Amino acid sequence: SFMKKRTIEEYVENICFLEKKDGHASTNSLAQVMGVRPPTITEVLKKLQTGGYVHYTPHAGATLTDKGKCLAEELGEKHRMIADFLSLIGVGHSIAEYDACQIEHIISHDTVISIGGFLSAVKANSAISAWFEELRKNE
Repeated sequence: SFMKKRTIEEYVENICFLEKKDGHASTNSLAQVMGVRPPTITEVLKKLQTGGYVHYTPHAGATLTDKGKCLAEELGEKHRMIADFLSLIGVGHSIAEYDACQIEHIISHDTVISIGGFLSAVKANSAISAWFEELRKNE
């Protein structure tokens, strides 16, 4: 692989965020969000373009390709599921969000599928849902 999976995912997520906010991810705004220097961003954007994740224009910045948007969407769903699961078991909102950001890059696809099934089962069963509500109240 031309870059670590986690690195690709983190860049795609941040480009997606900036694209929603500003219409594109400028090199400088991406450098600020990622906490790295603009020359590093330029190198990474070139690699992401080679990988088919972004359309990159020097000095202007990047926008996601369909492949990039697809990955960003998958990551968003994965993040939501993990954060929902953590909230369900009593983890506070901000910690659940932070942990989901960390976990989403290392968790296996099979585990995400299992968490999704678990959440669906809990939501479909009012007795179990009520039990988890009580659990959270008593924390």
